[in-house]
Amino acid sequence: MCTVTYIPTQNNEFIFTSNRDEAPKRSATEMARELRGTKELLFPRDALAKGTWISVSSKNQLVCILNGAFIKHKHRPPYRLSRGIMALDFFSFSNAEVFFEKFEFEEIEPFTMVIFDDGNLYELRWDESEKHIKKLDTSLPYLWASCTLYSEEWQMKRQKWFSDWQVKNPKVNQSTVLYFHKNAGEGNPEYDVVMNRNNMVRTTSVTSVVKSEMEMSVRYEDMLTGRVKSEIMKIY
Repeated sequence: MCTVTYIPTQNNEFIFTSNRDEAPKRSATEMARELRGTKELLFPRDALAKGTWISVSSKNQLVCILNGAFIKHKHRPPYRLSRGIMALDFFSFSNAEVFFEKFEFEEIEPFTMVIFDDGNLYELRWDESEKHIKKLDTSLPYLWASCTLYSEEWQMKRQKWFSDWQVKNPKVNQSTVLYFHKNAGEGNPEYDVVMNRNNMVRTTSVTSVVKSEMEMSVRYEDMLTGRVKSEIMKIY
């Protein structure tokens, strides 16, 4: 749950991409479909915890989770609920504002959640004591990086790599975005966008969502095996 980008294309359409940096045993084993009330969900399922870090819904929604809020925190289990299960629980609420108001965040480990909710884009950070909610401009590009893995210095470097890439790529498509997510960096395997820290934590997958007016196309690439799976979620 490490490096995430949102790149608008046109008319509330966008490309949303997430590099997941985790222990290899936590890699997804399937692309799952699940019903939550009237919503159909599509997401890669965490093999160990059975939750997810990114999911889309048939109601024009997307949720993505990164570990940590603002600064690296101390891991103090047990927690009431895993963040990956919480990412799925989001869809049990009618919209993001109801989720912000009604969901019980106490005893959940700090996180950053990026939410696209039927035309609105939000950033929610939970620091174990307070919710920090920011409504974002959908016409602007954004990059997030997990504070649990990267210091402020390395987060700023990622922002610089992203800015430089945007200057060189004024017109983007999924292929150009994936090139950034697989190649940006300085040649340091511990800190580049595709990272590997002695196989204890590494980039296990790259998930990219292309949103158009009527559907979300989800491309999941397993970086451990090279397998690619693409599925479509119709919006209705």
